[in-house]
Amino acid sequence: MLAFARRNPRLTSALLWGAVGVMTVLVLVQGYALLVDPLLPFTQGALLAVVVGAATAAGAYVFEHRIAEWAARRAMRETESHGGDDKSKS
Repeated sequence: MLAFARRNPRLTSALLWGAVGVMTVLVLVQGYALLVDPLLPFTQGALLAVVVGAATAAGAYVFEHRIAEWAARRAMRETESHGGDDKSKS
């Protein structure tokens, strides 16, 4: 992995999410080509994958910590509403 990414877990996570976005698009384009007909030429499919990967990485970098903070606050509120007894009320 890149040296600067090792020091920043948030950047590492965003880059990994970007890689997931790239691979997802490539798999979908290839699967469509195998089942129906080639949707895009290889170069356009690769370009689309890079664009989606960059957008995914940027979105993960911007929003991931906010979503984690929101989820933590929500979990704390739910625990407090149960009186802190750690038992499910469902």
